[in-house]
Amino acid sequence: MADMFDFDKKVDRRGTDSYKWDVAENELPMWVADMDFETAPCVREAIEKRAAHGVFGYNVVPDEWYEAYQSWWETRHHLKIEKDWLIFCTGVVPALSSIVRKMTTVGENVLILTPVYNIFFNSIVNNGRNVVQCPLRYRPRLNGTEMAADYQSMGKVEVGNEENSSLVLQEYDIDFDALEEALSNPQTTLLIFCNPHNPVGRIWTREELAKVGELCKKHHVLVVSDEIHCDLTDPGKEYVPFASVSDACRENSVTCIAPTKAFNMAGMQTAAVFASDPVIRHKVWRGLNTDEVAEPNSFACGVTVAAFTKGAPWLDALREYLFKNKQVVQEFVATELPMVHLVPSEATYLLWLDCSAYTSNSVELAEFIRKETGLYVSEGAEYGKAGEQFLRLNIACPREQVREGLTRLKKGLQAYEA
Repeated sequence: MADMFDFDKKVDRRGTDSYKWDVAENELPMWVADMDFETAPCVREAIEKRAAHGVFGYNVVPDEWYEAYQSWWETRHHLKIEKDWLIFCTGVVPALSSIVRKMTTVGENVLILTPVYNIFFNSIVNNGRNVVQCPLRYRPRLNGTEMAADYQSMGKVEVGNEENSSLVLQEYDIDFDALEEALSNPQTTLLIFCNPHNPVGRIWTREELAKVGELCKKHHVLVVSDEIHCDLTDPGKEYVPFASVSDACRENSVTCIAPTKAFNMAGMQTAAVFASDPVIRHKVWRGLNTDEVAEPNSFACGVTVAAFTKGAPWLDALREYLFKNKQVVQEFVATELPMVHLVPSEATYLLWLDCSAYTSNSVELAEFIRKETGLYVSEGAEYGKAGEQFLRLNIACPREQVREGLTRLKKGLQAYEA
């Protein structure tokens, strides 16, 4: 299916005001989570059609927008979302910050499972709340050669086939004793949850999600589930929406979703939140409107409708391409970088590299590699104390670029070790 679309095409993003590519000429950015692929043809067509109209005044959220989300989640993720549950917002990050402001008070604790998306910290600290880190349990299980063999065999996985799901042995899980202890503090009022998890690549199981929901309800802690990476699972893998698991999960949560990560259009400023509980939903709606992040621009709804109604073939081809990129990385690490451990991933295009054999200071290591080779990766320390020995690598780019990045990574690590 990947052959239907040209993901090997190189797109020059320099000089386009790209946040990712605003770097020196010799540098190769493989850090921030956007892709170097053109978005789906159906999305580009929707943009061109809207632009051709030539008038860009104030916009409402049309019925088609609601229907697109509802149909996609019911068909793709087996969750029926009522229209009334959905609220437009300009992005998942604005939504997270707004929810923190509206649903907690200054000085309260917001819990996160680390290592986790670094902007969670910003949304908490910038609003005067306290970050409480509950580290995930990390237990590396396989060496590089064995994992490479597993990834190779997984190359035969077809979309929708769960047959080989056991091949990725989970190295990260939730320490539920530590989680309950953190939740039991009356000062802790909100959990920001990442599903699938960035940066460790976990798809949480139904059982794990149910336990999180049960504990949060028991201790009166609201769950905000960031599910922006949900469509970027490996072929044959499905994520489980938090709200689909149980009454406790659905009624005590707000879920943030968007087409922007999967279809590479973060600059379109379009997302949604949904909550089934009418009181929670009203408060979130009030917060989003108070913060003025609940009105669409002229393209925001159209690109969403296009992606969710016509973009499935492109997305499935993308997932296959990204999976093969993961295999390339795994094979390279196993043969060329035996001191690096690649944490097995089943979702996202962000790979988590354990570099503890080299250093526990990922900031220093990332800066050295960038200076020495021009390769720009993310230091794991950004994602909490539990990430200090890791680097995060974005492999959502043409395969030739992935290989170039790996060559630079090897050169940088060799120089660092020397």
